[in-house]
Amino acid sequence: QRLDGRQCYDYRNVRISFDADYGCCIVELGKTRVLAQVSCELVPPKPSRPTEGILFFNLEFSPMAAPGFEPGRQSELLVKLNRLIERCLRNSKCIDTESLCVVAGEKVWQIRLDLHLLNHDGNIIDAASIAGIVALCHFRRPDVSVQGEEVTVYTPEERDPVPLSIHHMPICVSFAFFHQGTYLLVDPSEREECVMDGVLVIAMNKHREICTIQSSGGIMLVKDQVLRCSKITAVKVAEITELIQKALENDQKARKEGGKFGFAESIPNEKITTFKMESAAVDTNDVEEQAEEIITKADPPLEVFAKPILHTPGTAQIGEGIENSWGDLEESEGEEAVEEEGEIEATALECQQMETEDPSPMKETKQDEPIVLSDSEEEEVVILEPQEIAKKTRTQTNTKQENTSKKAFNKRRKKKRAA
Repeated sequence: QRLDGRQCYDYRNVRISFDADYGCCIVELGKTRVLAQVSCELVPPKPSRPTEGILFFNLEFSPMAAPGFEPGRQSELLVKLNRLIERCLRNSKCIDTESLCVVAGEKVWQIRLDLHLLNHDGNIIDAASIAGIVALCHFRRPDVSVQGEEVTVYTPEERDPVPLSIHHMPICVSFAFFHQGTYLLVDPSEREECVMDGVLVIAMNKHREICTIQSSGGIMLVKDQVLRCSKITAVKVAEITELIQKALENDQKARKEGGKFGFAESIPNEKITTFKMESAAVDTNDVEEQAEEIITKADPPLEVFAKPILHTPGTAQIGEGIENSWGDLEESEGEEAVEEEGEIEATALECQQMETEDPSPMKETKQDEPIVLSDSEEEEVVILEPQEIAKKTRTQTNTKQENTSKKAFNKRRKKKRAA
């Protein structure tokens, strides 16, 4: 039993969307997304093959697809997938390279296919092979004319671009093995790839011609297992090829009609604010009778006050008549504020009285002498610490004033002597 609910031989949903420019597409295999872009330029041919064009393939990973990928570094997985894509697309001779020749030995077309992994959810090679062949089929190169030694490249406005000559569509299908080949899964996801023992990749076209085959993981496969996988691959490749042809036809039809096509048509359907809901028929008969039955069965409403209740100025309660305690809270806050103001004034008066009093009687009293507050048998001893602090500060201020007065007197005396 698989985590996503698929059967052993089930493939994830494949979705193809095109850009406004030719040769750009995004292929989604479940949650795995691959962006493909094809470009071309005129270059000198290779000396060994002067009448054939040049094909270049490049697959790139980025941390955007998965956190385990490092930018600017080629891992073993990336090198292996690049080699597998080259064998699938170049060595299978799916593209007619001789049709890319403009002038033998001087100028040929170089076709470059760039594949970029946008999101990694397993089975990268299948998604990359589908994206690569779709982008090559969708690509159009500029038209060229040769007069003598002059080569003229026409813009799309002057002449319609020319599609590439593609003989067949090789597509890769991956198989994951568990328990030394006992269990077999088609189109493994990322979690299934982490625990699999080995993988078998078969590239095949709809004519049941095997373009390449590769086994990795260190497992031994029996001949019957390979034949079984090849039969499954033939079925899956036929389905995917039919899907690719329909997608290309629909895009071509939309471009001829002048409507929306490419990413402009696919992106609005993937927005967060887009909601799709199937229309359901609503029966509006006997609505009044059903409403009356619901009203009769419901509990009677609670008592509602028509007028607002005003507790204090500026507060009110409107609604079901629940009493409001805002007024009480304001009154209590007001009383607390008044009490705090009274305490502050009392402390200020005490400080003024302490400053105006003469400090001479305080000197005569002893610090450790208790103060008798009542004539009762149980006498309480209270030590007034604020008075001692005030005394110290008062004496400190007095000494400072005396020092300043002495300094001023000495300055005046020196001035008189000098005069």
